[in-house]
Amino acid sequence: MAAPNKGRRPAGQSKPGRTLALLLVVMAALVGGMFWSGETTPRLGIDLAGGTTITLQAKAEPGQESAVNETNMNTAVGIIERRVNGLGVSEAEVQTQGKENIIVNIPKGTDSEQAQKQVGTTAQLYFRPVLNVAAGGPATPEPSGSASPSGSPSASPTDKADEKATAPSGTPTASPTTQGRAVSDALKAPTPTPTGSASDNPAASPSPSAPAPDPATAAAEQQFATLNCLDPTARANAGKGAKPADTTVACSTEGDAKYLLGPAEVDGKDVDDAKGVLDPQRGMWIVQMEFTSAGSKKFSQITGKLSQQPSPQNQFAIVLDGEVVSAPQVNQTLSGSAEISGDFDQQSAQDLGNILSYGALPLTFQQQSVTTVTAALGGEQLKAGLIAGAIGLALVVIYLLVYYRGLSVVALLSLMVSAILTYTLMALLGPAIGFALNLPAVCGAIVAIGITADSFIVYFERIRDEIREGRTLRPAVERAWPRARRTILVSDFVSFLAAAVLFIVTVGKVQGFAFTLGLTTLLDVVVVFLFTKPLMTLLARTKFFASGHPWSGLDPKRLGAKPPLRRSRRVSAPIDPKEA
Repeated sequence: MAAPNKGRRPAGQSKPGRTLALLLVVMAALVGGMFWSGETTPRLGIDLAGGTTITLQAKAEPGQESAVNETNMNTAVGIIERRVNGLGVSEAEVQTQGKENIIVNIPKGTDSEQAQKQVGTTAQLYFRPVLNVAAGGPATPEPSGSASPSGSPSASPTDKADEKATAPSGTPTASPTTQGRAVSDALKAPTPTPTGSASDNPAASPSPSAPAPDPATAAAEQQFATLNCLDPTARANAGKGAKPADTTVACSTEGDAKYLLGPAEVDGKDVDDAKGVLDPQRGMWIVQMEFTSAGSKKFSQITGKLSQQPSPQNQFAIVLDGEVVSAPQVNQTLSGSAEISGDFDQQSAQDLGNILSYGALPLTFQQQSVTTVTAALGGEQLKAGLIAGAIGLALVVIYLLVYYRGLSVVALLSLMVSAILTYTLMALLGPAIGFALNLPAVCGAIVAIGITADSFIVYFERIRDEIREGRTLRPAVERAWPRARRTILVSDFVSFLAAAVLFIVTVGKVQGFAFTLGLTTLLDVVVVFLFTKPLMTLLARTKFFASGHPWSGLDPKRLGAKPPLRRSRRVSAPIDPKEA
């Protein structure tokens, strides 16, 4: 009866060496890829490597509360991310948190103060014509008809504009830096800037193209006269609440100049691209701008008007978050492309190009918190996490050695394989998908030690149950596998489902924990199926384990095993005729 099955092996027992060889090839490929790419260590998150975390809260305009929606928040995330990356930060993380918050993580090695300014500067970007400009302090009243050399807002700006107009493009002067710049066609050399005179003062004789004074404009002129941009509070509140169609006032970023500005003619959404570049022919830094098709028409119209005006009415102000970041003079009618030249160095040119490219946001934002973690503090946290992991691993090893003896070797080798796979994947996923190992992720890896060890314990206990039933090791290994496999898959599925849900419904650092937990859970399945099970099949053929050595962890006497399958032999054995 048994002849047809002679020489057959159970399906799960066939060719375990090939399975182990396949896993070893995969491991070798991953390790080789890690060294080949140069990413030999996992990328560390802000809380471990050090850096700055900025929390921004969206603020809707009155009557436009519905503007704080998922679409606008995602648009804002993309713009802020490009703006931060425009600083040369390739590892910054920008993501939403809840319905109205955006979290910006900037790693160490970046000028955090500069990044904070650009990240926090999140209002709409507008191009407004300059109606008047003066020194940042408040005006000093003068008798009617007198020309004060420095106190009157009507005399001082003209003198400064005249000085700038006669200066060659790119030559710095002592006046506010934003007034020393000129905008011209990017494909043509800049033309000389028209020189103004005292009679060109816009306060004394309005430009022919300027609209007739109205109460709102008169109020803005009065505010301009009394505005003190040297006061940080006044500078922050200058022009607050002004709409794009309003005449308003604004201060320069340094507070050394104040501006009376006309209605916005172009906004930041009309800028297609901008960047600061070095012009090798002139040996100077410039900012090149490209406009969208709609923006080109708007820009052509406004520059056509401004280029015919005397100084300073031939300037347009680039206004971001209520501050004038630059106010170049217009030399000619421009359209789809233009360049801003002036007293730029590399940093100021690149900063302005970055602002022009990524300055337009669909919402305004307010900084809620700025947290800076030093590399030293991050190193201490990483050290503490590694110590906790080492303690947890040591406790697991001690338990396995005491309780499972020889089987603990299988468990430790499986843990080692799991650790190698986890480490190499974390190192490779850093440049691939931007994964960063933060402190919660380290906690997830520590929790995974217990999950992985639990899978081995389930399988070992199933084998020991089979031995207690009186079976030898080789059939016990194969019979225990289906039952253990089912339990392991259910347990890992529950862990992975919890990790997936946690990853979806949370943001920030908690996602690091969920991602690591999910990754290690999947690797647990891979290791148990492709390493632990085949290795047990091979070890079951060795004398040490098959004979139930006392130190193997599978000693039938210690397990209280029944006599080895005597009842089954008595039932299946043929009846002796003599005994009958």
